[in-house]
Amino acid sequence: MTADTALPCYEVFALRYATVARRPQENFISPDPHEGPLSLDYFVWLIRGEGRVIVVDTGFDAEAARQRGRSLLQPPSEALAALGVDCAAVEDVVITHLHYDHAGNLQDFPRARFHLQDAEIAYATGRLMRHDMLRHAYDVEDVVAMVRRVYAGRVAFHDGEAEVAPGVTLHRIGGHTMGLQAVRVRTARGWVVLASDATHFYANIRGRDPFPIVVDVGAMLEGYRTLERLADSPDHIVPGHDPEVMRLYPAVPGVAAEAVALHLPPAAP
Repeated sequence: MTADTALPCYEVFALRYATVARRPQENFISPDPHEGPLSLDYFVWLIRGEGRVIVVDTGFDAEAARQRGRSLLQPPSEALAALGVDCAAVEDVVITHLHYDHAGNLQDFPRARFHLQDAEIAYATGRLMRHDMLRHAYDVEDVVAMVRRVYAGRVAFHDGEAEVAPGVTLHRIGGHTMGLQAVRVRTARGWVVLASDATHFYANIRGRDPFPIVVDVGAMLEGYRTLERLADSPDHIVPGHDPEVMRLYPAVPGVAAEAVALHLPPAAP
């Protein structure tokens, strides 16, 4: 393996594009009934450096927000543009999994190669999608859009661990979906792990209390250990939907988007 000292360091940003209020029982398998509402934020992520731009996940659009009762704050493409990213020129997009809030808007990336786990597209197009409970978080049009890109030769499939670029690796976690993958990125502060929905909130991983949308609880629990192994510390794990991310990390100044810098150290809890 390449020594860490020979790898580039990247900037990493979380861009909040939507939000929704939820009850505790919607966020944990074993919720505390005394807890109040806990909102859930929606993010896309940007990895930038060494002349590379890598987008992680593509969010959902206004119609999906309307249908599912979410508050769309800004289209993901506009948020990325505020950080100087031309989506039409992006060549690499990681899709952590194919749920509607992570895999919409594919048309905004006409040149991109999409990085996806074998297990995820097999799950999203397989027999288990006959069950409403399992397919509810998928949008069939998003899945079909990805299949069209498979036929166009624009999907890079991975089976487990893979490298997108030096210092940027993918790791299949599973649990939430069959093919959920996390992204490990080398930054100036060390190895940061974009957990996506391997842990929606800090409280999921810290309390070992999984998010209730899950296909394999055991894999989700084991996935927490994988995230901890991949990250340089618990503070290097970035959950996929926690509003605390926006509070803990430094805001990107002077941009017309809600964005924070994950390559900089977080504030004390």
